[in-house]
Amino acid sequence: MKLLVVLILSALSLTQVQAQDAIAILNKVDANINSETSITKSDMIIYGRRNNRTVTSVGYAEGNSKSFSEYLAPEREKGTKMLKLDDRLWIYSPSTDRTIQLSGHMLKQSVMGSDLSYEDMMENRKLTEMYHAKVVGEETIDGRKTWVLELNAKVDDATYDSRKVWVDTERYVPLREEMYAKSGLLLKKTELKDVKKIDGRWYPTKMNYKDMLKDGKGTDFVVLEIEFDTKIPEYIFTKAALKK
Repeated sequence: MKLLVVLILSALSLTQVQAQDAIAILNKVDANINSETSITKSDMIIYGRRNNRTVTSVGYAEGNSKSFSEYLAPEREKGTKMLKLDDRLWIYSPSTDRTIQLSGHMLKQSVMGSDLSYEDMMENRKLTEMYHAKVVGEETIDGRKTWVLELNAKVDDATYDSRKVWVDTERYVPLREEMYAKSGLLLKKTELKDVKKIDGRWYPTKMNYKDMLKDGKGTDFVVLEIEFDTKIPEYIFTKAALKK
């Protein structure tokens, strides 16, 4: 009986250590990836059945709660703008000269036919705020040693019920992520590559998002230029900027 109690206590102690380690890892990832502000020029390459589309945009972000994006190309998307403030999202379309606010089931729609949903873009909380986490193993990805973290939702409104994240043990950058439904169904998969040191931090400059419920190669997000901790005029994060 005494041995059983010792084994149970040892297992509980190991679980607590795993949780503490996982939180420490995620906090370092957050400190490395996130910044006070950022300005990013990027290409979103959407792979279709017959042809591919490249959408170029510039995005401004302040923390995780404010972001503004403007599409620069192709011509038919040029001038489309998106503004996110906390849990609210507005889209301006130059073809109709209208601004609409997306909410509810509309957030599950695809962004311009990509494998990303508006709901994915809206997620602005830290993973440690939404999930219980533990380290469940180690694996090597493209020659890089990673910790494998298992995350389970601790809030009811998390976009995904659980996640699995592979984090580079040296650079504290996620190299792969899988997102699951409550049923255990794999919904989305992300691969992060071309990690570069930019302004003293490691940052992935190419990401592939794959909706596992759709056919195809997914959607590539390629960082062309990025600046961290640059002052952004406050008016950028206002509805007035959508029509400017």
